[in-house]
Order: sequence, then structure tokens, then C-alpha cells
Amino acid sequence: MNKESFSFVIYMIHACANKWSKAPSDVYQLLHKSGCIDNYLVPHYEILHTQGTDYIVEDIKEYLGIRGVSV
Repeated sequence: MNKESFSFVIYMIHACANKWSKAPSDVYQLLHKSGCIDNYLVPHYEILHTQGTDYIVEDIKEYLGIRGVSV
């Protein structure tokens, strides 16, 4: 993970936390345990970082839902 993708992941953790009214540490745990960070956000950084924040938050929510994780 390079500096840009790391910053993006941190930004998205906080965006999800704000949207879902959760602590960033709780969101990190959800994303980490589901594989969202390592299998979705980082590998697809080049495409995702060009999208709007709300779109990505909803995409993450869908990713989690497919894996049986509710927010």
C-alpha cells in the first residue's frame, strides 16, 4: 500500500464512520475483517479515488452486505 492509497483508505474509513454514525475504529474493524481494505479498496484505488465519496460509501456498504456484515 502506497501513501496515496493509505490516505484514501483512512479517508474512506472516516467517511463511512460519519455516514453510519460509528466510531472510525469500529468501521476499520468491519472493513479489515471483511477483507474490504485488502481485497477491494487498495487493489481498486486507481478507479475508486476518482468516484464521489457517497458513491464509494454505498459501494462499501454493498460489499459488506454481500459478505453478511451489516452496518
